[in-house]
Amino acid sequence: MNSTKRINLALQGGGSHGAFTWGVLDALIEDGRLEFEAVSGTSAGAMNAAILMQGWSEGGGPGARAALRRFWGELGSMSIASPIRRTPLDRLQGNWNLDDSPGALWADLVQRTFSPWQRNPLKFDPLRELLARHFDEKAVRACHQIKAFIAATNVQTGKVRIFSRDELSIDALLASACLPNVHDAVVIDGVPYWDGGFRGNPPIWPFIYNCESSDVVVVEVDPPERPGIPTSNAEIADRLNEITFGGALMAEMRAIAFVQELIAKDVVSGGFGKRLRNVLVHSIADPASLSPLGAVSKFNIEPDFLQHLFGLGRQAATSWLGSTFQCVGTKSSLDIRARFL
Repeated sequence: MNSTKRINLALQGGGSHGAFTWGVLDALIEDGRLEFEAVSGTSAGAMNAAILMQGWSEGGGPGARAALRRFWGELGSMSIASPIRRTPLDRLQGNWNLDDSPGALWADLVQRTFSPWQRNPLKFDPLRELLARHFDEKAVRACHQIKAFIAATNVQTGKVRIFSRDELSIDALLASACLPNVHDAVVIDGVPYWDGGFRGNPPIWPFIYNCESSDVVVVEVDPPERPGIPTSNAEIADRLNEITFGGALMAEMRAIAFVQELIAKDVVSGGFGKRLRNVLVHSIADPASLSPLGAVSKFNIEPDFLQHLFGLGRQAATSWLGSTFQCVGTKSSLDIRARFL
């Protein structure tokens, strides 16, 4: 029987596609062979990280699974009030995309015409209300078994802000998920923040400086490649966001690959050489299933869609455990050079 192995989890953002990550976490926790030293996240990844820690604080692994199930379950129930829905034809064909949804087309037009402040002067935010019902700040900060690194982008300086476990709040989570064309900047201690994906989706470097485990498991929601050329405004905007949000991760992975090469060739000696860490990188993803989903599907919160993504995540995690668990603690299972260079 395999012993428990310690890893760090890096959770990408991606709107409702974060339900894929929910499925991954559910399967990893159920398997029981992995211990989480730390978790980093952006946007939906940040939400998953926070709810995971809250549930863990209250009831260990089973508590974390239950907390995530409640959070995503209520999010799905909110679809009743959402104007962004699939058309009857989409439902009949089993199409999860919302590209032809009248509500989505109208929302896109409004976003291009009015700023978030003009659209929502009363600052009503359903996501804030959802977090108010599911996020317990004291419970999360009491989860001393797991460290947290949640990314947001400082609007004024363009620098990344990492919120640690003891700094997590509803505002911090909303800042990490604040798309500037959808929401007003989230102001914390007088500083405005936008989505953390601009500077880390998800951030990796906090693990290197703050954790003992050398293994980083990245749960990927955004496909690394998309065939064809985006043509609609929504497709163009979404692909631009994916490329922009992926830029920070690509830069970090290139730096890790460079250090891996230095260590492998033993070209650095002395005190500096001893400070270098060989980060072992792994990835759980399902690009074949997620790539065909349309850009606007990240706003689809229908319960059936979330359950579909949850199932894909569980399948991806189960497959990864079967094929890659033996690599954890030994070697990287992701070829960084082939993927990011």
